Amino acid sequence: MEVVDMFEHLRQLLFDSAPCEPEEKLWAKLPSYYVGKSFVRLIPFKDHINIEAQAALSHKEELTGYKFTPKGMLQIYLRQDIPSEILKRIFAETLAG
Repeated sequence: MEVVDMFEHLRQLLFDSAPCEPEEKLWAKLPSYYVGKSFVRLIPFKDHINIEAQAALSHKEELTGYKFTPKGMLQIYLRQDIPSEILKRIFAETLAG
């Protein structure tokens, strides 16, 4: 899977799990998705994507095998499976406000 494909998959998961249609806009050139003041940011890199979502750290125990940055962003590398069910919960909880 390429980063672009992974990004599109994660973006679709986010839209499928959000409580309403998120507003999609760039914040500091980073793709960001807002519902009110709550947001999820998908930050693509060459070999992974960082996911900035407030609820991510509360699911850390379910995400063994995945790295978290010092700022609490979840990192998913190209060679890793996408934990879709957990991400749906993280996106829904974060964007619920």
